[in-house]
Amino acid sequence: MSVETGNARRAAAGAFIGTTIEFYDFYVYATAAALVLGQLFFPGDNVHLSTLAAFGTFAVGFIARPLAGVVFGHLGDRLGRKKMLLVTMGIMGAATTGIGLLPTYAVIGYWAPVGLVALRLLQGISVGGEWGGAVLMASENAPSGRKTFYASFAQLGSPAGLLLTLIVFKLVSLLSEREFLAWGWRVPFLVGSLLMLAGLYIRSGVRESAEFAAVIASRDTAKFPIAEVVRDSWREIVCAALAVTIGTAGFFFTNTFMITYVTQYLGVSRSVILDCLFVVTVIQFVSQPASALLAQKVGETRFLQGAAGLCILAPYPMFWLVCTKNVYLMTAGIALSVVLLSAVYAVIAGYITQVFPARVRYSGISLSYQLCSALASGTAPVIGTLLAERYAGQWTPLAVFFSLLSVLSLLGICGLAKLNKGRRVGDAGEPAAQPSGA
Repeated sequence: MSVETGNARRAAAGAFIGTTIEFYDFYVYATAAALVLGQLFFPGDNVHLSTLAAFGTFAVGFIARPLAGVVFGHLGDRLGRKKMLLVTMGIMGAATTGIGLLPTYAVIGYWAPVGLVALRLLQGISVGGEWGGAVLMASENAPSGRKTFYASFAQLGSPAGLLLTLIVFKLVSLLSEREFLAWGWRVPFLVGSLLMLAGLYIRSGVRESAEFAAVIASRDTAKFPIAEVVRDSWREIVCAALAVTIGTAGFFFTNTFMITYVTQYLGVSRSVILDCLFVVTVIQFVSQPASALLAQKVGETRFLQGAAGLCILAPYPMFWLVCTKNVYLMTAGIALSVVLLSAVYAVIAGYITQVFPARVRYSGISLSYQLCSALASGTAPVIGTLLAERYAGQWTPLAVFFSLLSVLSLLGICGLAKLNKGRRVGDAGEPAAQPSGA
């Protein structure tokens, strides 16, 4: 194995482990918001309103992400990818630990939700700066022609982090309801602090991105990266933000919102839906790298267009199967949608990194991804909850909402293909060879 290949594999592994820990912390909050945070921090007689308030704080974390993407994108394009990844992991670990130690409304009153919102903002800032750097550390160190596959390892941290989340919540769900509400819900957050220490150690041993090192060596760093990328590539930013919609917002819909939907509106127990989502996430973990490999063979544009098109149709059989309340059929229905949307998610990261020059790439992909996160991902569970309450007993409006998210992704993918006209930005910002299927 060559030195370059070894560096590429270490970078991909570091991106995977780092994003696994970051997403674990993020999903711990999402799962807790669906299960318990509403009644502990927003108590009231109306369970629907308490859950909606908890999902509101979930959305707050996404609101912070575009600003974080701008700040960390600028610093990452000026100072390097590795430094930013160490900072973001430290912020996430501190925020998650803080939530695990935060007194509830019954102890400190209104200061409890205020503290929860503040710590959730810190989580959003962390993930907002994390994603772009992790993707670039993997893709910019990758061998030629394999950037999409290597970038998918950063995306693989999402299902891995969710698996860890579901395992920990499954264990604490074995407690009695009284114990779970008293202290059990804190355990997943405190576990995150231990994972953060491990992540910092691993990331400290990964070398800087090869492509960014080349930019530094040539003294070609941008003075104001965010201004440059917005001025020169604003159309690409808009299309990339649309393109990632179903891979991000759709995921929180099929996982975070689905927990609330089946427990509160279908009467399915918490343990059953957690078991379903665990199996679905295992399937996702296996299917994502397979999707990235397939995309390299058939052409990334063609693959993404096909996957997004199938996502438009997926929610109708999903809800039909979920409403049977049969655990096996529920798992099959959710898995169908998740496999398709995660196919987009696995490939889109490497796809959009090639749209922007290396000197402003951190800023470009971070702004694109985090704009989508703020506008669509954080609001997906909220909109789902509002639709479920407004159209109680009807799942068609929920399926239509999922389809609309898929349409946005398809429009963004087609827009990028048209803007590029069969060309990609190469490693140093020069037009590269036409990708297959473009």
